[in-house]
Amino acid sequence: MPNLKDLKTRIESVKSTRKITSAMKMVAAAKLRRAQEAAENARDYSQRMDRMLRSLASTFEGVEGGPALLAGSGADQVHLLVAFTADRGLCGGFNGSIVRETRRLVREMKADGKTVKVLFVGRKAADVLKRELGESVVEIITGLGGKKGIQFSEAQDVASKITEMFEAGEFDVCSIVFNKFQSAMTQIVTRQQLIPFTDGSAANDDEDTNAKAKDSGPKAAYIFEPEENEILADLLPKNLGVQIFQALLESSASENGARMTAMDSATRNAGDMIDGLTLTYNRTRQAYITKELIEIISGAEAL
Repeated sequence: MPNLKDLKTRIESVKSTRKITSAMKMVAAAKLRRAQEAAENARDYSQRMDRMLRSLASTFEGVEGGPALLAGSGADQVHLLVAFTADRGLCGGFNGSIVRETRRLVREMKADGKTVKVLFVGRKAADVLKRELGESVVEIITGLGGKKGIQFSEAQDVASKITEMFEAGEFDVCSIVFNKFQSAMTQIVTRQQLIPFTDGSAANDDEDTNAKAKDSGPKAAYIFEPEENEILADLLPKNLGVQIFQALLESSASENGARMTAMDSATRNAGDMIDGLTLTYNRTRQAYITKELIEIISGAEAL
């Protein structure tokens, strides 16, 4: 028979856990509203900039001497994967989905004879994969999006790191892997190629796909001042920062949505556990009382 003191201690412990998960749910919900608004507001800008650059880049198809971020290094042997996860856990399958996709991409590329390097933005994926990937891990960037939320300057720092590596010839192709926010319960794992800039860089975006369909018709002739080459050389590095900023915003909104959902589920499960333990406690207490009464009555009859 369970001990009443142990059951009471367990009930109090679960109640304390429920208070924590409930508080974490409310905090995540408050952060989610701001993060979702920021991510949705930034989408139009990043998509329009991407579309504009595709229009400009189309004039350089098959032409030598274009900007390096557009033309690439001329090879595709060394790939850099930038994986965006959180620095903390307790957010359901948010981090696990990026870990699985990163592992799958690394294995797929290595099977094709490619060399893979991985840059982690966020600690959780690095904790899982750094031993498995070993020397393939380039750097682990943590601490982004502090009390003030995700800042564009943080995205620029990541973009500068990637640009420096590309200019040093450390990789040929760069892709990012992040969770795109759809709802508090749904996040879409998205892979986006940033270097070299391609028409398929946002292939996972339905809105952008629709935009491509609209742009597929005859194109108007434009006169550029300065030349297209100069415009692209200036805008491509900026677009790199914008797309990384968008990925950070999407990842932040997805993290808070996943955490809110996970904590809501944990709070409800704790409530169900408390109900079950309370029922067991009451039945056990009733059994103890019945047993004592029987012992008292039996003793009285014996006299």
